[in-house]
Amino acid sequence: PQRDLRGCQHLWCFSSVRAIGSERCIQHGSPNTRRRPGAQLTPTLRGPMLNTTSWNRLRYSAYAPLYDALVAPALRRPRRVALSQVDWEPGMRVLLVGAGTGLDLPFLPHELEIHLTDLTPAMVRRASARAEHYQRDVACHVMDATQLVYPDEHFDVVIMHLILAVMPRPEQGLAEAYRVLKPGGQLCVMDKFQPDTQPAGWGRRTLNVFTSIIATDITRQASPMIQHAGFRIQRDEPVLMNGLFRALLAVK
Repeated sequence: PQRDLRGCQHLWCFSSVRAIGSERCIQHGSPNTRRRPGAQLTPTLRGPMLNTTSWNRLRYSAYAPLYDALVAPALRRPRRVALSQVDWEPGMRVLLVGAGTGLDLPFLPHELEIHLTDLTPAMVRRASARAEHYQRDVACHVMDATQLVYPDEHFDVVIMHLILAVMPRPEQGLAEAYRVLKPGGQLCVMDKFQPDTQPAGWGRRTLNVFTSIIATDITRQASPMIQHAGFRIQRDEPVLMNGLFRALLAVK
């Protein structure tokens, strides 16, 4: 059942209701939030404790007006390559998690049912405007990637671009992606990762203290993280900066 938000203590719930029409607080009553049976959350190498959900909401609210100018040009091709790996079919139900300002929308096929989420209301407002500009019917919601308000086995495709290296608990985000995907569903990932065969050295770990605060974690390894969540990786392609950015397609 829908929960009345008037008694909610999370201030961003009010902004999400007003900005995008969401009627549910993401912190309350999230249905079917079970992990895959037998799955355990893998400890991951984290940045400083300042890399929290609250901090990410605050800083991406500040980044929102400049985000497209800083990010869109360099990552246009990597987005296109990552999305081209998906085996698309008309009528698929698709979820974009941590979608920011919706920069993936121009590269998605038509005839899809698209749901878009992001932690930050300022980002979601821009994503909604982009969807309208491209005349795409997109359901946009403010939502925490670790607490998705969707039932089990609901989506054919989940897209996680530039979020696994940013969120403080990527293993929880992947567990939620696994939960909401149908059996055989596809997970599309594009992000910056440490090579799977080479743990981060002390220099990279030291630099990560600073990059995690202002931008992103640069020590996370894609394959172990994705496979431990229960996915089978089918494609893994370097897309930018000599393989720092990779596009992966995995299947539930």
